[in-house]
Amino acid sequence: MHKGFTKDALGTLTDFSIYFGHFLSDQVTCARCGHTHQTHHEKMTDVNIAVEMMTDAFQDRFDVALLVSAGSDLVAPIRAIRQLFPRKRVVVAFPPARFSDALKHMSGKPLHLDVNLLSKAQFPERIRKPDGFEIIRPAKWR
Repeated sequence: MHKGFTKDALGTLTDFSIYFGHFLSDQVTCARCGHTHQTHHEKMTDVNIAVEMMTDAFQDRFDVALLVSAGSDLVAPIRAIRQLFPRKRVVVAFPPARFSDALKHMSGKPLHLDVNLLSKAQFPERIRKPDGFEIIRPAKWR
């Protein structure tokens, strides 16, 4: 993904905040052949999402929250929101080719996003930032 374009494009939206996790790298050695390669895994993303969901619930910033994730670690904050704020709803939307039984059971009727739907929800080809700088969507996203 073109992180720079995505971050810049999202930055043009009003009343929108970005919370990043981070990635750690590990060296993994294949038990069969001995080949070593580097892998990456995310840290803090689910924690950041959970904290923001709970904060928004306590500050009454939503009636219905849309969570796009298949991370079963997010069952706990959804459960807490349901218990503490029975009138608030959390709708779960699974990204393409991702699923979680635990989230499905917690959310009731989840949405399933597919590639075709997401392709219709892209930013325009060109976006002008408030400072006048123009950013252009990567060609392979068109």
